Amino acid sequence: MADYKDIVGTTVRSNAGVLTSAKDGELFYDATNLNFIYRNQNVTSTGTWRTGGNMNTARRNLAAAGTQTAALGFGGRPPAVAHTEEYNGSTWTEQNNLNTARGELAGGGTQTSALAFGGFLSPPDTMYALNESYNGTSWTEVADLNTARLQLAGAGADATSAIAFAGYDIPSAVAIAEVWNGSGWTEVADLNTARRLPFGVGIATAALCFGGHPPFKNETEVWNGTAWTEVNNLNTARRALSGAGTSTSALAFGGIDSSGDTAKNEVWNGTSWSEDGDLGTARDALGGAGTSTSGLGFGGHSTTVLASTEEFTGAGANIGAWATGGAMNTARNLNSRAGIYTSALTFGGGSSAHTEKYNGSSWTELNNLNTARNSISGFGASGDSAIGGGGYTTEAVVVTESWNGTSWTEVNDLNAVTAAGIGIGIATSGLAVGRSDPSVTGKNESWNGTSWTELADLNTARSSQGGAGSGNASAIVFGGYPNSGNTELWNGSAWTELNDLNIKRQSLGSSGTSVQAALAFAGYAPPTTANVALTEDWNGASWSEVGDLNTARTQGSGTGTSTNALAFGGEVPPNTGLTEEWSGSSVLNNVLTD
Repeated sequence: MADYKDIVGTTVRSNAGVLTSAKDGELFYDATNLNFIYRNQNVTSTGTWRTGGNMNTARRNLAAAGTQTAALGFGGRPPAVAHTEEYNGSTWTEQNNLNTARGELAGGGTQTSALAFGGFLSPPDTMYALNESYNGTSWTEVADLNTARLQLAGAGADATSAIAFAGYDIPSAVAIAEVWNGSGWTEVADLNTARRLPFGVGIATAALCFGGHPPFKNETEVWNGTAWTEVNNLNTARRALSGAGTSTSALAFGGIDSSGDTAKNEVWNGTSWSEDGDLGTARDALGGAGTSTSGLGFGGHSTTVLASTEEFTGAGANIGAWATGGAMNTARNLNSRAGIYTSALTFGGGSSAHTEKYNGSSWTELNNLNTARNSISGFGASGDSAIGGGGYTTEAVVVTESWNGTSWTEVNDLNAVTAAGIGIGIATSGLAVGRSDPSVTGKNESWNGTSWTELADLNTARSSQGGAGSGNASAIVFGGYPNSGNTELWNGSAWTELNDLNIKRQSLGSSGTSVQAALAFAGYAPPTTANVALTEDWNGASWSEVGDLNTARTQGSGTGTSTNALAFGGEVPPNTGLTEEWSGSSVLNNVLTD
């Protein structure tokens, strides 16, 4: 029989206090406090939904296929549409249309290999048996269903293998099931309960059917390739719902129950349903794709027809947290930033020219800037390569300096005086965006490694904002003065407004090397008089609140990525040199009791 050492790889270690080097799943002894402590990953206990990118065409009663990061939505109403859109995890892109516009259809497969079958067009009232195959580019008509119907459900692995079941063959709900083999449909054993407006997940040989009408059904049936078997019911009876997953692990979300549109979400474990985190918006007749731990819901109907998307992450997701790092040698506010978690640079701030580099645990003083100043637009890929543009001395300046890992050199100036803007990018490709002096503007200048070029302004003038991105062709900015929550995306030529921060704030810190993943933290959030510790995570479409900083602050700085970041400096008050390190995952120390 295996002992503890065989399983974990070490004996139970003893330490004076918490053993921070202990790995996930390790037991150790705290000799100071006389406790056995078990360390395990800190994860969520329930699933959660967050906002994704909107569809280009709002619709209900559409069909879907694919995964959370590679989904397909097609058809829908009203009126009946043929539109097809692909989702990449943050945005929807229009693709070639179905050959026949229709709503209340079903489908299955992947983003590059899918089927669309059945459906309805009104006016004129036409019920379809039509079946179309998608190859990732266009739709092709293939063999029809044997029974024309609408409000049916379906499932399938790809365009060559699927099952269609239930539906409305006017004037009656049906229990009919048909299997597709890539060339034709074959009728197989019926469902035990005739119904319309259910939802289905799985593949042609292992599928799940749940919910439906009339009036509100909770019956669940599982298909094993030969027959349907009744299993445990949904907790909430409903129709026009959606879902994601397989016959042994699925989600059921949204729909209409006896009280109207519902946001309820249930998880199927192969045996029974349990309630989990609800949708953000109650809705019916929505599309669904993905898995039971990584689902997607989009479109549908609430008080109006919707284009909004929600993304589900199941229980067990890592919970991020801030931990104390090494303090800066010189406490200051309005300091600038460059680099990553293990190789960061801060420079200027207050009335200082000081430069310090962080190695993942401590800061080291290096050669000063040539011109002392604060509120610099700084950027760079590491602590050895950075640009600092503009800033404030006794007035806003255009001075730009380049850091080579050892010293600063003056290079070509900005075109316009800039202070309290945000710098984004690397030393050969960056942006200086927004400014506060002599007035708040949305000015935007691009750095190409040699000189600055003025480009299109932000839509919303601001200063003291956060920002993230990879360079002068791909960036986002968010928050800022005066009291903004606005988020804007830069594509190299123009700014586009996106979903706002949850908490409006200015003088915040930020991190992120991609427009798809960023952090916003700390700052000042009027009308309160207190600085904030709030942290929000950006997924390319929306902001979600995550673990707070240990010390609330404003006018500090930050750098790194959305999963490994630093927050340093700022005003608490007073000015501080405190550094905090963000990790997208964290551990719990569980004291074992007798």
